[in-house]
Amino acid sequence: MNTRLLSLVLLCAGPSGVLLAQTPPQTRAGTAFERLRALSGHWQGTFAWSGASTASGKLDAEYYVTGNGSALVENLIMGGAPSMTSVYHLDGADLRMTHYCAAQNQPRLMASAVDLDHGQITFSFVDITNLRSPTAGHVDGLDVHFLGPDHVTLRYHFTGNGKDSDELIDLARKS
Repeated sequence: MNTRLLSLVLLCAGPSGVLLAQTPPQTRAGTAFERLRALSGHWQGTFAWSGASTASGKLDAEYYVTGNGSALVENLIMGGAPSMTSVYHLDGADLRMTHYCAAQNQPRLMASAVDLDHGQITFSFVDITNLRSPTAGHVDGLDVHFLGPDHVTLRYHFTGNGKDSDELIDLARKS
């Protein structure tokens, strides 16, 4: 291994020789990200659409930390296969999320309100990639509500063709 690469690895590893998981800064966004990272594990629950779309059913979710602690991956699983994936991460002082949607586009959201005293994080739309047309359906917001260490709800706000819908996902940690 060349000495520059070895030096970089050792610098990242720290004095213990073990790669250190990133500790979020003690900011409102950092504290919210820590709360999200605590979701790591397997969950089960239900989804229910309201508004322009109506459907309901059961789903599973899996959360895991990646990127040496710098990102949380959320897989929403229907019929045994991930149907949507979101990745939460810090970007400086901002908490962000990219949603890889079943609508085959990728909205990017940013936490616009954090109220951890009431267990709530609100994400607002920033921009989107792979939108097929200006009126194509896409997620344009998300509300995360921590109801306890083993209970969380996600309310995805969806818009398309001039109509709005919400998808409420209610999850409980599998024991």
